[in-house]
Amino acid sequence: MPSPAFDDYLKTVYAHTEWQDAPITPSQLATALGIAPSSVTEMVKKLSAAGLVSHQPYGAVRLTDAGRERALQMLRRHRLIETWLVREFGYAWHEVHDEAEVLEHTISDRLLEGIDQRLGRPRFDPHGDAIPDAEGRVDREPFVLLADAVDGHSGRVLRVSDRDPELLQALEDAGIAVGVELTASTDGVRVDGAATALPDGAVDAIWVTA
Repeated sequence: MPSPAFDDYLKTVYAHTEWQDAPITPSQLATALGIAPSSVTEMVKKLSAAGLVSHQPYGAVRLTDAGRERALQMLRRHRLIETWLVREFGYAWHEVHDEAEVLEHTISDRLLEGIDQRLGRPRFDPHGDAIPDAEGRVDREPFVLLADAVDGHSGRVLRVSDRDPELLQALEDAGIAVGVELTASTDGVRVDGAATALPDGAVDAIWVTA
């Protein structure tokens, strides 16, 4: 059974290509995890030996079928817990990531199934990331990163990156959340016809329907 450290690596590798196509490099993996590149190199070797990733020297890190299956299992746990904390305990969407990082390794499969059932088997977490079902299936609509959207493109917010809690708070203050309809413009976005300025970095953290 992979260790929690294995699981964190696998989740990060999967999440990197969830909303864009370029595979993750070891240096990007080190940055995402906040770990020294040398430590990442050693862990990638262990993951490769366990048959969970494929990697050639100086190349990208890719999940094997077994690695992808394990990553989806852990993402299901993480995202269901985030949803549970928001719905049942009143957490804000910028507060749940660290809590879920701890709980995902400790709760039983029975409790996870109970959470899923109680929540009505949600398909997406508070940030718009797909929650894999028990068989590892995910649903996702065609999307475009707001930074790549042409001026005048209208769409519904599908996902907001949870990487920066302060940005999440600022977006919430600006009325931006999953499900909000907006129109891209050269000076920000328009929400319900009203011009809305976005905080720095927002266009690279918001995905809308294509």
